[in-house]
Amino acid sequence: MEPIQELESARLVLRQWSDADLPEFARMCADPQVMRYFPATLSRLESAALIGRIRGHFAEYGFGLWALQRKDGGEFIGLTGLLNVSFDAEFTPAVEIGWRLAKEHWGLGYASEAAWTALRCGFDRLKLNDVVAFTTQTNLPSQKVMQAIGMQYDPSADFEHPKVAADDPLRHHVLYRITRAQWLDTLHG
Repeated sequence: MEPIQELESARLVLRQWSDADLPEFARMCADPQVMRYFPATLSRLESAALIGRIRGHFAEYGFGLWALQRKDGGEFIGLTGLLNVSFDAEFTPAVEIGWRLAKEHWGLGYASEAAWTALRCGFDRLKLNDVVAFTTQTNLPSQKVMQAIGMQYDPSADFEHPKVAADDPLRHHVLYRITRAQWLDTLHG
């Protein structure tokens, strides 16, 4: 499938990655506040490797985590998108929605706006039947975004993330879901 190059919302552009994104992306991924719900911050090299994996996902599946840019000034502010879950769990195979924004762009509704745009792409263009999202139990800001875009918490699907160390307090994750039918209901409700 030809990769989806770009999506737009009212205030944002979700686009393919450029090499020029690395400095800001690396700064964001090295920020302890941004990464507080992840096992560790990322070095510049680890951030570059992550961009490489994101590009590989786009090449293989036609979708992925888009670079997120504000329309008003063209500023890179993070990432948002869809990707195949990369580990085995009760709910896999599945496509997840995810986001990560630089802290100076928090609290402005950008995460929900971008996630809604990615979700619309997933159901309209990719014809997905459902999408999941998950995060550590303590990540209430991300859970609020999940709720804002119409996702429903599935307590029966909480899980221990296999890529997080067994003794890490971030290992316990909650799972949210949304089906195409639920998404259509939010459009018309």
